[in-house]
Amino acid sequence: MIKDGALSDPNVDAIFGQHITTEISDGKFGFKTGPMMASADELYFTVIGKGGHGAHPHKVVGPIPIAAQIITSLQTVISRTRDLLMPSVLTIGSIHGGATTNVISNEVKLAGTFRAMNETWREKGLSMIRRTAKETAKSLGGKCKVEISRGYPVLVNQEKETDLVRSTAIKLFEKKSVAEIQPVMGAEDFLFFLQKVPGAFWWIGAGNKSIGATASIHSSKFMIDENALMHGAALLAFVATEYLNLREHKN
Repeated sequence: MIKDGALSDPNVDAIFGQHITTEISDGKFGFKTGPMMASADELYFTVIGKGGHGAHPHKVVGPIPIAAQIITSLQTVISRTRDLLMPSVLTIGSIHGGATTNVISNEVKLAGTFRAMNETWREKGLSMIRRTAKETAKSLGGKCKVEISRGYPVLVNQEKETDLVRSTAIKLFEKKSVAEIQPVMGAEDFLFFLQKVPGAFWWIGAGNKSIGATASIHSSKFMIDENALMHGAALLAFVATEYLNLREHKN
């Protein structure tokens, strides 16, 4: 959208976006100035050994034990090398290797995700992930190919625009509708707009225990209190009006 001119035809002065969540009840909004959502990169590892008969492990280089050690070693990237006050996540979500009980395979494939709330740590963490996987495999007689698919950077809300949305929500729905939230390790592509123009992104509460709207987003049981849609549309419209009024008075 940005490449096709969404921010330049006409020029965009500010941008605002929102996302529903069942972790906040309907009628409330969650705000966070500064870093709000994490970067998200995909990790792919191919652990290469030397296959053979399961009865003769001394004659081969088993990739499954190497893969297991890599998974364990990768956790030290998070637990021992980052600032403990800096949120980060490294998850291996997929392991594929071997086909039967008595055959040691030639390779094992792993896949996972790395998330950070700081771009400097993100770069350092990715470099350490690559090095840790390769050196762990080498130390056990195997090899590891590492592919990193760069994903979303950190989503950072501007203070001025976030304050505007927060104050607008109070005007429209009263102070009790506003909640200050903690950063989340989920990722969001709205950040690409925020890298180009000032703006803010926030959560719309859509949870309601009485109707069973409690499952998290991306869950097979996910549902929302649809009143949230009306509240979200109203806030977006009012934010646009408030922003334009402020700009007009400034001019």
